[in-house]
Amino acid sequence: MNIVFSKDIPSEKVLCLHVKEDNIDSMANLDIGSLPSFEGMLHYHQNQSYILIKTPKDASIKEIGGQMLAAIMQQKLEDVVIIPPANAKDNINDFLLGIELAAYRFNDYYSNPKQIPPKSVTVYDCCHAQEAYQETKHLAAGVKLCRNLVTEPSNILSPQEFKDRIVKHLKPLGVEITVLDEKEILSLGMNALHGVARGSRKPPFVVVMHWKGSDDKPVAVAGKGVCFDTGGISIKPSNNMHEMKYDMGGAGTVTGLMYTLAARKAKANVVGIVGIVENMPDGNAQNPGDVVKSMSGQTIEVLNTDAEGRLVLADVLTYVQKNYQPKEIVDLATLTGAIVVALGNEYAGMFSNNTQLAQHLIHSGQITNERLWQLPIGPEYDKQIDSDIADMQNIGKRWAGSITAAQFIGRFIENDTPWAHLDIAGVAWADAPNAITPKGATGFGVTLLNHWISSQHEQ
Repeated sequence: MNIVFSKDIPSEKVLCLHVKEDNIDSMANLDIGSLPSFEGMLHYHQNQSYILIKTPKDASIKEIGGQMLAAIMQQKLEDVVIIPPANAKDNINDFLLGIELAAYRFNDYYSNPKQIPPKSVTVYDCCHAQEAYQETKHLAAGVKLCRNLVTEPSNILSPQEFKDRIVKHLKPLGVEITVLDEKEILSLGMNALHGVARGSRKPPFVVVMHWKGSDDKPVAVAGKGVCFDTGGISIKPSNNMHEMKYDMGGAGTVTGLMYTLAARKAKANVVGIVGIVENMPDGNAQNPGDVVKSMSGQTIEVLNTDAEGRLVLADVLTYVQKNYQPKEIVDLATLTGAIVVALGNEYAGMFSNNTQLAQHLIHSGQITNERLWQLPIGPEYDKQIDSDIADMQNIGKRWAGSITAAQFIGRFIENDTPWAHLDIAGVAWADAPNAITPKGATGFGVTLLNHWISSQHEQ
């Protein structure tokens, strides 16, 4: 969908307007006569056509933008002019982002797509909207890239294909790409990550994306990229196993974020790293009870092959610390079902060893409405992953599964580097549509981390 801007309101086009408390909520002075008793349908007055949208009182400006676009799609309209509501003046970026994200549809495999966004909409340029859009469009593109990656089925998005798409989308923007293939992964001693991939015929990759927009010490963002997770030998139940195509959601977020930073020429030094694997049962797969030696030198007793994401993150975190010495680290993963039990689909779980970093991320989550809820970590939980025969085991006891998973990842953070782990298992995929997201991949984390980098790490 193309967004164009106009400082005029042409009479031949349909206008899309927001209604607030039974009054037109608009930055333009318009006479449309008395308000009809219905909304979301076409209304006519003095040779002008209107579509009126009424949203809940607590709707954000981003949601209002999304619902206005949704109404246009529902009516299958073209040549519509969207009039921003009065309170969009100070939040025009969010309003435009809502329009962009609500228009997203993944229609690649439909013979006849059920929902098609308009080819173009016009936004009334009443408050420097066109100027604001020059940055917003890059953020929207990053979220959409993430959604596309997460939505793809695993027979299409193999580790090889994921790696190729990262190179295709990011390298032309000036992102420095480093790819580690299976031979290099083994030579570096990344046996925790490689163990996850052993049961698959599709080889693993580690991809590093470096956007050097400043000479500051870098920050690092790491993502779990399990393109499909059967659970391995500790195989999952068949019910809803198809959803495990999105177990690479953390890596999708990192990719979308790095795209956005490069596209908008962010003045920040950021390293993104993703471990891309497939977790399958096979005669060559690792077994429960196996012991592997990670790149850090620490040994891991793999009690459950379905607790594989933390094994992937262990080695990519070691790699990025040894090679880039980041000043702060954030990792993202669709890591545990336990976090969904705890927080549902409203918040991502956050675990951190640094209060200031945690506060910064929570603030960015509140601003972008990609919300985080901090859970505890500490020695009481950490001892639950002590192993009888190795340095650690990859699962704890039955309870506090998200916390013990975070404790495991925390053992690979060196020199007390400020670190936060985001468990996005409950928020990376939406089972029902909302104002800015259709059913499916959400792209959670791209806007949150873009705001965090913009507010804390840009010059």
